[in-house]
Amino acid sequence: MNTPLPRLPAPAPLEMPEQRFDGPPPPGRAPEPFDGRIGSGADTFARRALLVLLTLVLALAASTTLKESVLTDGLTISDMLLLTVFFPLFALLAFGFINTVIGYIVLATGLHPGFTPMPRWSEPLKGRTAILMPVHNEEIGEVCGRLAHMADALARAGTCGAFDFFILSDSAAENEAEEVAAWQALAERSDCAIYYRRRVENVGRKPGNIADWLRAHGAAYDYMLMLDADSLMGGETIVGMTQIMDRRPGVALLQTVPQVIGASTLFQRWMQFSSRIYGPAATAGLVWWSGAEATFWGHNALIRVRAFADSCGLPVLPGAPPFGGTIMSHDVVEAALLRRRGWHVHMVMTEETFEEYPPTLIDAGVRDRRWAQGNLQHLQLLGASGFHWINRLQLLLGAAGYLASPLWLLLILVSVVQAVRGEPGLMSGDPSGMVLELTLALLFGPKLLGILHALTDTRRRQALGGAGGILRSVLVDVPLSTLAAPGIALTQTIDLIGVATQRKAEWHAQNRRVDGLPMAAILPRYRWHVVLGAMLLALSPLMPAAALWLSPVTAGLLLSPLIVQWTASERWGARAARAGVFVTDAGREPSPPLPVLAAD
Repeated sequence: MNTPLPRLPAPAPLEMPEQRFDGPPPPGRAPEPFDGRIGSGADTFARRALLVLLTLVLALAASTTLKESVLTDGLTISDMLLLTVFFPLFALLAFGFINTVIGYIVLATGLHPGFTPMPRWSEPLKGRTAILMPVHNEEIGEVCGRLAHMADALARAGTCGAFDFFILSDSAAENEAEEVAAWQALAERSDCAIYYRRRVENVGRKPGNIADWLRAHGAAYDYMLMLDADSLMGGETIVGMTQIMDRRPGVALLQTVPQVIGASTLFQRWMQFSSRIYGPAATAGLVWWSGAEATFWGHNALIRVRAFADSCGLPVLPGAPPFGGTIMSHDVVEAALLRRRGWHVHMVMTEETFEEYPPTLIDAGVRDRRWAQGNLQHLQLLGASGFHWINRLQLLLGAAGYLASPLWLLLILVSVVQAVRGEPGLMSGDPSGMVLELTLALLFGPKLLGILHALTDTRRRQALGGAGGILRSVLVDVPLSTLAAPGIALTQTIDLIGVATQRKAEWHAQNRRVDGLPMAAILPRYRWHVVLGAMLLALSPLMPAAALWLSPVTAGLLLSPLIVQWTASERWGARAARAGVFVTDAGREPSPPLPVLAAD
């Protein structure tokens, strides 16, 4: 008779005190000295100063040009509103552009190697690592398939003794039997220890799940590899990251940059291609200036257990949801709390780290709704005691990324009113035309740099389908992204109105497999998009010059339901692949395909 597998190891309790955001900051705990050679350096302040200075110069120059244009007939209320909204929007756009330009320069000159394999050393691993996979009503067979892939890779590396896997379930009770069966099948076939726990009460969502594990078992481990249910990492990458943590006692967190895999719908293939061609330059720029104050994305990251437990016990924010209550976008806050205690947080551009992407624009919007609420919560943490100014900037940028959508729509609304009334404005011709042209350059400049980087790098060029495949894909991506952007902005605006009116985001399981959406499921979510597009179309004869500038916005809003339906199709995704559009092979994705364990 087979001995039953233990669901959990012996308890190893670890304290995780709740942190405060007011009062004197807690004392630093990181070991000193630390040389900061991983992604940081003595010139870090100069790098950040350059980024901020260039951003302000561009934003002030554009705002001054616009001001000279709109004040030719005196200052009106619409002028004041236009100038007030324009500056922060343009500054945010300039910040992203300069970040990407810097990233492109460091990649093109070899100052940063880009995505590279994780280094390995011959010395044995010193610490023990728990690999944590939180799940919430997921397709457990696919989850266990990803875990099997990682466990097999660690077994081939001969390092299973240093790693334990934990499936930490917040799923409904009716899913427990299926999850247990899948876990048992996985644990019986694996050389690594694999455990399973399901919480009865899902207090605090994912951070609460991790905190419960830390308080019960954290003392037995030095590091924890944080995953999401769709995460996958290579064995060499996991072992190499652990060796870095062994060698650098002042580093508390190593955040990798996951590559998108598993695409089947046209939307997923499009997002996968976009991340591969445009992502490296933007990420290299982020690494260049963030240094030891890098951010945390909540998954595909290796964390020092005791530093995290000591620093990152999250309190419940005062007030009612959506602004109060459980901290939803916990990861950026946790990075700030680690840095507050003197620990270093770094981002590494390494290979063999992956995640999946939502299958449709609607599913991406549902995820964005949760992120929007969580990021707006961060506004009340900007004054938290002891936070590094870069961490405050990251909190602000996260919130600004969502606030930008209603501000862009407000900018368009003010411009339409001015154009209909015949007033000088953003879309009324020179010299403001220079501002629009500069705005377009900042919007599309990062895409051009991504294309140049891909075409001049032999390996990446081949991985993306060669020069022809890249150009074909870009010819689809540019108009498609231009048309989709207004719909995404309006969706985010509607969601922010929901947040402001106290409609909190619910915690539902994510859709990871969809093949097509009926129009009946799309139109209720996009009726306001079509209405606004129709209004802009009706006003076009009254503002011919502005209507020309706004034609991509008008068309995108009117076509938004069709764009959602078209991109949600696996059939169109397969057609694009056969045509050599949105090709993203080659080299970094797991091969052979991931095993999927049956749960029976």
